Amino acid sequence: MPLGHQPPLRVGFILLPLFTMNAFAGFIDSLRLAADKGGRSRQIHCSWQIMGPGPITSSCGLEAHPQTPYREPGEFTHIAVCGGNDYLNPHEDQALSQYLKEAHSKGVKLVGVCTGTFAIARAGLLRGQRVCVHWNVINDFRQQFPKIDATPDRIFLESARVITCAGSSGATDMALHLIHRTCGPEKAQQAVRHMILNGMRTSNSPQTHFFEAIHEIRDERVRVAVLTMEQSLNTRLSACDLAKRINLSPRQLDRLFRQELGITPMRYFKIMRLRYADWLLHHTDSSIADIAADCGFSDAAHLARDFHAHFACSPGQSRRQEKRL
Repeated sequence: MPLGHQPPLRVGFILLPLFTMNAFAGFIDSLRLAADKGGRSRQIHCSWQIMGPGPITSSCGLEAHPQTPYREPGEFTHIAVCGGNDYLNPHEDQALSQYLKEAHSKGVKLVGVCTGTFAIARAGLLRGQRVCVHWNVINDFRQQFPKIDATPDRIFLESARVITCAGSSGATDMALHLIHRTCGPEKAQQAVRHMILNGMRTSNSPQTHFFEAIHEIRDERVRVAVLTMEQSLNTRLSACDLAKRINLSPRQLDRLFRQELGITPMRYFKIMRLRYADWLLHHTDSSIADIAADCGFSDAAHLARDFHAHFACSPGQSRRQEKRL
């Protein structure tokens, strides 16, 4: 590497308590694989530093040790704040906020990875910006920051000064987007090949979820129930089990769903599972029997009967129609 060489893409990482490993690892390893030939990890085309005041424990319990305290923001093209399961903690880290404000004032682009966007919002740096957050935390974000336009309908979203990412595997796509634009398409494809991916999704790619616009649901208890359903698509969740999880009686839950959505909770849940089955038909090679099991149906015949009643075609017909398009 030539003396004084500056890679075109230089990312400083800040890890928040209980950060999620999937999003962080996908982002930083995309940089590593694009930075050098053969996965040798020399920081030639991309560079990275993990910054912070001390060790940080991830959501899975793994402890990460920053390489350096906060560095001069101008050393980086981007500063990525990687969050996770600590987003409900309203405490503002004043030192972090000050550092992000300094970086922002110097034109360094900030990146909110997973719930790292919460920290950037607490620093007051998202006013007038449209941001992307994971569907699982959209209601909490809107409650904490009602004046910020937030959407769960993209995997990442870029504005002039900020990039926000839903997290999980979307962080890999965001990193590949940055590599493609800054280092060139060959470097992005180099990382794609190393990670054995089929390609990179664009910022317009939707987050995969199977409920309708949850922000239009006024009752918080119904929103929590819908999110609980989303996390239970492969189980046979009963009305009693669902009601118990949100501290309601089945009758109360039924009444709230009818008031908000004009439908019973179990009917709503079945539609979500059918949408999930339809998505699996078009995005996997799994058998219909396996898809039925994955979506909480007793067998393929049970899935086929309910699928036809809702979509007016069989699972096999739906899959064949997709292939013909």
